[in-house]
Amino acid sequence: MIQLLMSPRTTRTVRGLLGTVADAVRSVVAPASLVEAPAVETVPDPLDVLAADELPAVETIEAAAREYERAADQARRADRGKRAAKKVLDKLPAGIYGTWRVFRTPSSRQTPDLAEITRIFKANNLGPVPMKPCAPSLKVELVDVAPVDVETLAGVAA
Repeated sequence: MIQLLMSPRTTRTVRGLLGTVADAVRSVVAPASLVEAPAVETVPDPLDVLAADELPAVETIEAAAREYERAADQARRADRGKRAAKKVLDKLPAGIYGTWRVFRTPSSRQTPDLAEITRIFKANNLGPVPMKPCAPSLKVELVDVAPVDVETLAGVAA
């Protein structure tokens, strides 16, 4: 009986129940503590961004952001579909399957052999391999804008 109470499964179950009870208490005492705000790291703008007087109309920017988000979503869906299909196709030997020919060709692209570069740096006591960061990713997200009360603004300006 004691072994049953001390088993890893029982421990996980008890720990899960305690976590649920703790979350329930927190939801009453401090509900905001249950919500984790995602931390978004930002980087400085590149040097070639437009100056304030060169900016296009807000409608143009909104249309571009909407189109960018739509295209990025389509690209993500296409990548998921491509990966799923590739899982099947990668396992096939070269040949003709129905109306499709599956084959492989050598790539013309090359990439640095980081393992070999690291080995050479260590062998010659050159320190760590120099690395540079990748270009920052452009992100867009739709935000809720609070409507402006014109009467309140008119009262403040008067």
